[in-house]
Amino acid sequence: MGSNTTTSYKQMKEDFVSNLSGGSIAEINCVTAVGPIAFTLWSILQARQSFFKTYRPLSFLVDFLLNVVAILLSITLYANTPLLLSGLILVPAIFVYALPPNPAASRKKPKLPPNAQSQRSPGTLSVLSTKPFLTTYRGSMLVTTCLAILAVDFRLFPRRFAKVETWGTSLMDVGVGSFVFSAGVVAARPVLKERAEGRRTPLAQRLLYSMRHSLPLLVLGIARFISVKGIDYAEHVTEYGVHWNFFFTLGFLPPFVALFQSALKIIPSYAALAILIGVIYQVVLESTSLKAFILVAPRTDLFSMNREGICSFFGYLAIFLAGQDTGMFVLPRSINPRSGTSNSTQRVTLLLTMAVWTSIWTVLYFFNTNYTYGAGLDVSRRLANLPYILWIAAFNSAQLLACCAIESLFFPSFYNATDAKTEREAYETATSRVLRSFNRNGLAIFLLANLLTGLVNMTVPTLDVGPGITMAILVGYAAVLTTVAVALDSWNISIKL
Repeated sequence: MGSNTTTSYKQMKEDFVSNLSGGSIAEINCVTAVGPIAFTLWSILQARQSFFKTYRPLSFLVDFLLNVVAILLSITLYANTPLLLSGLILVPAIFVYALPPNPAASRKKPKLPPNAQSQRSPGTLSVLSTKPFLTTYRGSMLVTTCLAILAVDFRLFPRRFAKVETWGTSLMDVGVGSFVFSAGVVAARPVLKERAEGRRTPLAQRLLYSMRHSLPLLVLGIARFISVKGIDYAEHVTEYGVHWNFFFTLGFLPPFVALFQSALKIIPSYAALAILIGVIYQVVLESTSLKAFILVAPRTDLFSMNREGICSFFGYLAIFLAGQDTGMFVLPRSINPRSGTSNSTQRVTLLLTMAVWTSIWTVLYFFNTNYTYGAGLDVSRRLANLPYILWIAAFNSAQLLACCAIESLFFPSFYNATDAKTEREAYETATSRVLRSFNRNGLAIFLLANLLTGLVNMTVPTLDVGPGITMAILVGYAAVLTTVAVALDSWNISIKL
């Protein structure tokens, strides 16, 4: 009887997290806009009142509320009224901005966290800099992802935000792609360093280096598979397949990217390569039986059992390359270092470049999905098809643009740094400690979030609890993740997986 009850509840859980239609992109944009709006209030508090320069418990609490709890509210209690939540955040932001700035606090040197103290040695500026807006973007993306993977198991989380079964768009669908896109952005760093030093790494060496990065992720993928099957955890086979999971997708990306890097001798950019892969993959889907095989074929062997994960890998590879192309112009200190233009002009150039690429990805998405003026294709995260690739690229480019605009408005002094010490201090001033900590140990925190999600689901009947208990569990879960992330940052610990 107990076994039947357990099986019944598991089936009910699998049916509950199923999402057949998804939500509109406009609604997803409204919900995800809450993060940048909350960070705007954080920026005003820091830029006008130096509220976070001395990081006390109250500073941590406000940081946590603005950059974590606000996002949690947008996907739960305020999921149907994200514009109201945005307005509730903007009102105090306008009020604080109207207050006279705090000149005494702004003259003080920022008190840096312990991990920054060891890096406060003067030195010449490197070719690449750690951009505050990139930290904000990646930190916010990780926070949203970690919150959603547990919140989806509760009734308070709208079903239209859960991953779509086959066709459509949802909040969690954009989260999966954004994780890959952001990984691609930072993957441009070693390529840019190599070009700056005027050297070229042989293919064999690139493959060896990439495999060192892949191995821990593949081990995590195996560990997740064993643990999920061992505890009979509720899962959707149509998401990645019977054995495949997201860690396998992440693990196989580096060696494939290393192989495709050789194609840049023929193809002008990573963006062109991403579009080419996406187009070829879409043509194969439409002109052969591959799409039908992925969607309805029986699971008779290892390949067919994992067809979603294996075939969608090509879409995620294109997303990764699109992110890497973005990193090629986002990460360098200036887009054209030999131009001799001023810092303000370089900053405007970067904003314009990001706006142009956001427009390009958006226009391509429009003509791929519009039934009147375009191809009329539907987005499918399950297939990771061309419309999905373009949607993820457009969405993340817009998020990066918003974060860069906020930084340029409130922290322009970062771009005026003349040495490494000054730049580091400006970076610490312009970034949220919470978001910085999530970004620093992102994959480790994501793994912890997966473990805690499994623990909560094993101990709490998530479908039976009310809104009050749901919010208590989710806020407690968010507080644990945030405390661990900030603690690791304070102890100067970076866990490289």
